[in-house]
Amino acid sequence: MYKIMFSAGETSGDMHGANLAKAIKEIAPNTYLFGFGGPQMEAAGVTLCKNMLDYSVMGFWEVLINLRKMFKLKDFLVEEMKRQKPDLLVLIDYPDFNWRLASEAKKLNIPVFSYIPPSAWAWRKGRAKKVAKIADKIVAIFPFETKVYEEAGADISFVGNPLLDNVKSSMTKEQACKFFNIDLTDDNILLLPGSRKQEIEKMLEPMLEAGKIISKERKNVKFFLPVAQGIDGKRIEAKINESGLNVTLCYEKTYDLMNCCDFAIATSGTVTLEAALMGLPCVVLYKMSSFTYRIAKLFVNVKFFSLPNILADEKVLPELLQDDVNGERIADESRLLFKDTETAQIVKDKLGQIKLKLGSPGVAERTAKIILQTAEKFLSKNKE
Repeated sequence: MYKIMFSAGETSGDMHGANLAKAIKEIAPNTYLFGFGGPQMEAAGVTLCKNMLDYSVMGFWEVLINLRKMFKLKDFLVEEMKRQKPDLLVLIDYPDFNWRLASEAKKLNIPVFSYIPPSAWAWRKGRAKKVAKIADKIVAIFPFETKVYEEAGADISFVGNPLLDNVKSSMTKEQACKFFNIDLTDDNILLLPGSRKQEIEKMLEPMLEAGKIISKERKNVKFFLPVAQGIDGKRIEAKINESGLNVTLCYEKTYDLMNCCDFAIATSGTVTLEAALMGLPCVVLYKMSSFTYRIAKLFVNVKFFSLPNILADEKVLPELLQDDVNGERIADESRLLFKDTETAQIVKDKLGQIKLKLGSPGVAERTAKIILQTAEKFLSKNKE
């Protein structure tokens, strides 16, 4: 029986971890899975030592002020490694925390598997060498990630993007419209403020301001907002009520909702790629603290910040950053994406081309096999 420890600190990592856990259990049912993760991982059979929902922070400044809490978490998980002696530590994204944990694992002679490695292709390229020294095996989820790690001497593979396994409708478009009470002749706009409390605090207000501007210009506009798991819907509802904009909150079947809407106004992140896979154009937004932004400008070297644009290597989706994240600018960009515009169809065609770059479905199963092979490899070594 294998004993595998997971560490995932974000909503997307929780989803990926859950898929890996299910796939591992199907291949090797007696495998014991435990570690740091969220509700989806727990539901998939991972015994949680700590719940990530209690530790979700973003940005340089925000991480700094939570350092003591994060160090205590790391120390706790190191003690769990010592106590439970896993055959393998599987890191899922969450780089600033996870690679500190990985360094401790190596001291304990626990092999490290990295799923979704740090974005060395975008910034801090030197860390690819550090990661290569610590990670025994790396699986990337984007084809453009492998080069910098191969050059650093890492054992890295690209087996496809895990979203291909998840992002799909559960009903027909007609059924989904009935479920959400959507009339396709209306302008149906999806608001995606993010899955973290900090993102919602920064992004929801300008989205609502843009919604009010759009509502004055278009007669039959409806707004929908899917509430991420672990987020307080009442807090979001209160902010919406303060704005005076009519927004329907939804708590399930987000991909079916995407399939019914014309476009989204979205905070940059995994959700923009999920929308792209559903053929849904987005106005992509990102706003961070001024301190974090100043630091990022010094170190990050990318042409675009949204995943669909990075994959396409061109500006397929409009992007708004920092001070441009305001109601007027969002409304300006939104005008180009209504279904009656030529731009909307061009964007949808290009989103289809982006999907082809991400591989084929079955990613979780392929990755699970590599995880188990890695665990077996080191178990065999230790027995020699």
